[in-house]
Amino acid sequence: MSRHFLTGTELDSPRLAALLDRAVELKAAPFSSSVLERRTAALLFELASTRTRTSMEAGVVELGGHPMVLRSGDLQLTRGESVRDTALVLSRQVALIGLRTGSEALLSELAEHATVPVINLLSPLHHPIQALADLLTLREAFGALDGLKLAYVGDGNNVARSLALVGALAGVEVAIAAPSGYQLGPGEVPDAALTDDPAAAVAGAHAVYTDVWVSMSDDEAGAATRRSALAPYRLDDALLDRAAEGAIALHCLPAHPGEEITEAVLYGARQRIWDQAENRRHAQKALMESLVE
Repeated sequence: MSRHFLTGTELDSPRLAALLDRAVELKAAPFSSSVLERRTAALLFELASTRTRTSMEAGVVELGGHPMVLRSGDLQLTRGESVRDTALVLSRQVALIGLRTGSEALLSELAEHATVPVINLLSPLHHPIQALADLLTLREAFGALDGLKLAYVGDGNNVARSLALVGALAGVEVAIAAPSGYQLGPGEVPDAALTDDPAAAVAGAHAVYTDVWVSMSDDEAGAATRRSALAPYRLDDALLDRAAEGAIALHCLPAHPGEEITEAVLYGARQRIWDQAENRRHAQKALMESLVE
C-alpha cells in the first residue's frame, strides 16, 4: 500500500477487507492499539469540521498519540512559506499528517514532499475516509459487503466519487442518481451506474445515501438553482420504499432536514446515519495504524 491515503484507490480489495476487519476489532476494544504512543499526528484544517476533527482527535488519543490540530492561520503558509517547506518541517516533527483542504494541488504537493504518511481528510474531489466509515457501517448492517447495492441520490460530489471508487474495491454495486450538470463523469467512476432517475437508482438497493445540496465549496449565489435542480432527489420514506426490503438510509452529515433528507428519515428507525458518524473514528484508527506501523 502507498504510504499516503489520498483517494482510497491506494488500497486493493484484500487490503481494504483487512482494514475493515481491523476497524471492527478496534471498535470492540478502542484502546487495544498503542501504535501512536509517544508520537504526534498533525491534523491540518483549512476547512471547518465536526465529524472529521472530533473523530481524528479522539482516534489519535485512543491510539496513544497526541493530536496536533492546526488551522490555516496557525501556519506560515498564510505568509508565503511553501507547501514543500511545510511538508519537510512537519515530517521531522510528527508521525503522520492529515489534511482537510479546498485544494487538490495543495494536497498533492504536500504528499509529494512529506516523508511521513499523508491522509486526505477531505478535498474537492475525494472524501475517502468517509467511504471507509460507510463501508464499515454497511458491513455492520448486512454482515458482508460483496454483492450489496448502494444508491447515492443528489449532487455528484466528492462523497459520491469516493463511494464509487472505494465501494468497487469491496464488491459493492454503486448507482448514482443526479440531474444533468450535477453528475459525475462516466470516466471518473467506471464501475458505477450513472442515471438521472432516483427511482431507477434505488431499485434493489440495500442502502440509499445522500449529502447536502449546497456544500462548503459551492457558490452561495447559485444555491437556489442547486436546490431547485436537486429537489426531486430528496431522500424520504417514499424513495426508501422503492429500495430493497430492509434498506437503510445513510448520510455523511451535516444534514439539512427538509432539503436533501426528511426529518422522518434522518431520525427514524430506517437509518444508520449516527452509526456512520461514530464509525469514522474506528475506520480512521485502522487506517492510521496501517500507515504508521
